[in-house]
Amino acid sequence: MSNFKEINIKDFSPNPFEIKDKWMLISSAKPDGSVNTMTASWGSFGVMWNKEVVFVVIRPQRFTREFVESSESLSLTFFDDSYKKALAYLGKASGRDEDKITKAGLSVVMDNEVPYFQEAERVIFAKKLFVQRIKEGAFLDEKIIDRWYPEKDFHYLYIAEITKVLEK
Repeated sequence: MSNFKEINIKDFSPNPFEIKDKWMLISSAKPDGSVNTMTASWGSFGVMWNKEVVFVVIRPQRFTREFVESSESLSLTFFDDSYKKALAYLGKASGRDEDKITKAGLSVVMDNEVPYFQEAERVIFAKKLFVQRIKEGAFLDEKIIDRWYPEKDFHYLYIAEITKVLEK
């Protein structure tokens, strides 16, 4: 039984700067039902094309990107600080090599073929609207490239419309 309740997006007031320290999981499922997730500490919320959206970035080599690419939707899950160790593990381990979700002690729940985690405090469901790879030539401050992209593995930027928010 779920302890979540759906809240109106107008009642949702995230602190976009909290992601840097609290982290979140980006999760998606492939059409065959397999699920993967990754820890992220970059992203934001806002309004684009008159829609409430999330901005999510995923590096090309991340296994989770395959799942996000193959699905129409994704989830972002947020946890209390007691899950910091599990989130750190999920950010380092690859779902290509092991069942990292089970190893982290999390329970997958599905909502219309979109995975999230029973242990979360908040879940954001989002439908992809836009994806584009960040291009080296678009940077105005080249120090960012030197600092964050020494291997030139530029993120893919996803803009996704928030379709539902659940809270405990």
